[in-house]
Amino acid sequence: MDGNGRWANARGRPRTFGHAAGARAVKRTVEAARRLQIEALTLYAFSSDNWRRPETEVAALMALFRRYLAAETERCIENGIRLTVFGRRDRLGGTLRRAIAASEEATAHGRDMHLRVAVDYSARDMILDAAARLRGGPSTRDGFAQAMAAAAHVSEPISDVDLLIRTGGEQRLSDFLLWECAYAELVFTPRMWPEFAARDLEAAITEYQRRERRFGDIGESEPATAYGSA
Repeated sequence: MDGNGRWANARGRPRTFGHAAGARAVKRTVEAARRLQIEALTLYAFSSDNWRRPETEVAALMALFRRYLAAETERCIENGIRLTVFGRRDRLGGTLRRAIAASEEATAHGRDMHLRVAVDYSARDMILDAAARLRGGPSTRDGFAQAMAAAAHVSEPISDVDLLIRTGGEQRLSDFLLWECAYAELVFTPRMWPEFAARDLEAAITEYQRRERRFGDIGESEPATAYGSA
C-alpha cells in the first residue's frame, strides 16, 4: 500500500491526508477482493522500518488503524471476513493491542475471506526469530513455517503468496513476506495506493492468470526431455 504520502504531497496536502485516503482504498480493495472470491488478502500497513518516520505521522497512522478496526469490524463479521494482524505487538500501544485482539476474536468465524494486515512487520526479523526458536529443533519447511507463525504472533502459518501487487511505482519487496513470496507472481503499478480501485485489482488478477506458474518444473507448454547415458 505505497504512495499515500507522495499522493498527498502532489496535492499540496499533508501526508496524513494521504493516509486517510489510503484507508478508504483499503475498504474498496477488501470489498472488491471479496466480490472476486479471493480467499486471502494481505495488506502491508506498517513495516518495522516505518518507526523511523516522524513521531506525529506514526501517531496518526496508529490512530487511523484504531479507527479502522472500530469502523470495519462489524462489517467484516457481516461479510464473513476473518481479520488477522501479524507482526510485533510489543511496541504498539495498549489500546491498539486490545482493539486488535477484540477484532480478531469477533471475526474469528469468518469463512468467506481471510484479511491479513501486517503491522510492525519485518520479514527478515521474523526469519531470524524463527531460526532462533528452532535452534536444534525441526529443520523441515513446515516446521520453519510454524516457527515463523509464532514469530509473527499468529496461530497458524501464513500461506504462500500467489500474487503480490506493489503500488506507487516502486519495484521491490521492501522486506515483505520474503519466505512466503518464494514463488509469488509480482505485479508493479505506478498507481498510488489512494487511487487504487477495483479495476486495478481485476487488472492485476488478469495479468496473473496469463502467466504460467512452473514452480521449478518445465511447465505444460514445453515437452519433457530425458537425459541419461548409454
